[in-house]
Amino acid sequence: MAALRGWFAAAGFLEVETAALQVSPGNETHLHAFSTGLIGPDMIEHRRYLRTSPEFAAKKLLAAGETRIVDFARVWRNRERGALHHPEFTMIEWYRANEPYEALMDDCGAIIAEAARATGATRFSFRGRAIDPFAPPQRLTVADAFAQYAGIDLLATIGAGEGDRDALAVKAAQAGIAFGADDDWGDIFSRVLVEKIEPRLGNGRATILYEYPLPQAALARAKPGSDKVAERFEIYACGIELGNAFAELTDVGEQRRRFDAAMDEKQRIHGERYPIDEDFLEALAIMPPASGIALGFERLAMLAAGAEHIEQVIWTPVQD
Repeated sequence: MAALRGWFAAAGFLEVETAALQVSPGNETHLHAFSTGLIGPDMIEHRRYLRTSPEFAAKKLLAAGETRIVDFARVWRNRERGALHHPEFTMIEWYRANEPYEALMDDCGAIIAEAARATGATRFSFRGRAIDPFAPPQRLTVADAFAQYAGIDLLATIGAGEGDRDALAVKAAQAGIAFGADDDWGDIFSRVLVEKIEPRLGNGRATILYEYPLPQAALARAKPGSDKVAERFEIYACGIELGNAFAELTDVGEQRRRFDAAMDEKQRIHGERYPIDEDFLEALAIMPPASGIALGFERLAMLAAGAEHIEQVIWTPVQD
């Protein structure tokens, strides 16, 4: 962590520390937050949440004039626990105002190498997969990955930013993917990604999977000139997803529409919804164009240290 803090400082980033207790923990369909009650001197209780990401608060700082910021943020996610998941973890989230998201791709390669230098590692490995942490990451579009590894023409199943469920279902079935009758386009996309694509990523060197379909990019802006893909990427090493990046959406109306759609879906699937942070939407209206990424610190630390379980690199794991 000290090495990465030094890297960000040398690259001109201001380290910030945003509040963990938020009006909204985030508005993604399948993320689950911890909630609590904030009681004021008037004894009135207001529902608050432990953040699943520092994103909303960080973007408010961009709207206030900051240009390069990084937050080594403690975040909380409920219903998640395993070798790569922990209910409380550290998310390194950083933003570049007025810079393209390709700059974040370069950052990722440099940070992986910095983690290796900090531990003296010349090779990262996990469950039989390995990478050279000093090799520049491979760059692969989602469409190319689906064509190469699953034989699916993904873009043919997307029109005007929406997924055609039946079209993707036919292609997924032909590729041998099992799915439920009530699975929507996004569910089927995720099944193909997990079963056919992710096992092939981050072998030999890290992989940057970019240009995600618009239905899978709730906080990203569309690629200029496209109504099918967005400026979003994820970076993988040894088959592990390390980070998720966006060229940030700044269209307030579109962002509200996406939040409402995600919360409607959350209500349908999980029987709950989270409020929308209106202060965030107000800030978004004056936020400059920016690119941002969230990277799981403990996952990177696992690879750099040769650990097999995330709790091996957490000082005091949360008790069951």
